[in-house]
Amino acid sequence: MFDLAIIGGGPGGYVAAERAGAKGLQVVLFEKRELGGVCLNEGCIPTKTLLYSAKVYDYARHGDKYGVSVENATFDYGKIVARKEKVVKKLVGGVKAAMRNHNVTVVKGEAMIEGRSAEGIAIRCGEETYTARDLLICTGSEATVPPIPGLKEAGDTVVTNREILALRERPEELVVIGGGVIGMEFASFFNSLGTKVTVIEMLPEILGGLDGEISAMLRAIYAKKGIDFHLRCKVTAIEGNSVVYEDPDGQTCRVSGDKILLSVGRRANISGFGLENLGVEMALNKGGKPVGIKVDERMRTNIPGVYAAGDVTGFSLLAHTASREGEVAVNNILGGSDHMRYDAIPGVVYTNPEVAGVGLTEEQAKAKGIDYDVLKLPMAFAGRFVAENEGGEGVCKLIVGKPYHEVLGVHMLGNPCSEIIHSCCIAIEQEMTVEQLKEVVFPHPTVSEIIKETAFTL
Repeated sequence: MFDLAIIGGGPGGYVAAERAGAKGLQVVLFEKRELGGVCLNEGCIPTKTLLYSAKVYDYARHGDKYGVSVENATFDYGKIVARKEKVVKKLVGGVKAAMRNHNVTVVKGEAMIEGRSAEGIAIRCGEETYTARDLLICTGSEATVPPIPGLKEAGDTVVTNREILALRERPEELVVIGGGVIGMEFASFFNSLGTKVTVIEMLPEILGGLDGEISAMLRAIYAKKGIDFHLRCKVTAIEGNSVVYEDPDGQTCRVSGDKILLSVGRRANISGFGLENLGVEMALNKGGKPVGIKVDERMRTNIPGVYAAGDVTGFSLLAHTASREGEVAVNNILGGSDHMRYDAIPGVVYTNPEVAGVGLTEEQAKAKGIDYDVLKLPMAFAGRFVAENEGGEGVCKLIVGKPYHEVLGVHMLGNPCSEIIHSCCIAIEQEMTVEQLKEVVFPHPTVSEIIKETAFTL
């Protein structure tokens, strides 16, 4: 008999298991693939490892801007992939060690919820049945595969994030269907390595949901680097290695590639493990279709003792969101009153240059009818940025409310904004005003000073 059973060993599941184990709970964690989930094995970590190799190659090719010349800079794609696999293996080992250190019982295999009895919630895995008082569901998400005519017939020419990470050779030409975060990160990686990249996006701009001005700036930067963008275009078919799409004028067009990356979003894994045996309620979209497990701010489902965290809720599909949701669930299982807040969840795009943002965008503030001001400065107002980004473009934007000047959102383009956005998360979480932000001492010289410099434009 366990205190807590967790299905799914991704960032929501393994962090929750670690926190619960540290508090003395007896925890069993089920994972059918590898600990770390999609993020560690097929997403966040491997893609960032690849992107860093591409960034190093960019520095080598363009080092003359910094007075450093590298003659005939080359790369070895096999070694880049091998390093990615080494990093993943090391970090998966770290998660396994954390589970051992916190006395978490890890069971590898497909878990099936059998139901609930007076003894607790029964979960079968293989030939064994496990019983737990509480259950936390962290089954994550998988790549959405829309019913595009010809997709199945194209075979392994069409890949998702999982298959493209396993490639042993660099494609000479790559077509990316979907200009979201995942699509743009792979577009960035392969563009740096010399692949001809084409991005097809149905929306008016790439990176839908992020700040529109910054998304347009990033697109312009990559257009200069050679990526072809086709916006407001609907994919209608795949014919062999060609993508057929309809442009904004209704004309039928096509583009070919050695590989076609399908990157049009992700969907929650809500079936195949017995949720129906507990009667867990689903969150529905406007069309009435289930999109995830319905939870409250404490990550509780409609069934007492059953919680859910991470992508399976279908809400904020980010690894760091999942980890915090897992913590909230555990804290409430332990009798606390913790609750999840989504106002200060950061989002990052690890292209070169990076994009990072937190809180409301201009578009979101306008849609909510909020009266706001925009404070904005080029990143070049930070001396460290100029020193380390020769000819680099970037911007920092603060969205502040009227009349109190509270910080509602911060959005940046430029390296290394992924490493400094957390200070803005704290500002929003603590409901700081611009006047209070001005009083914070930032170290000099750092790129982070751009936040304070932007605050002083008010």
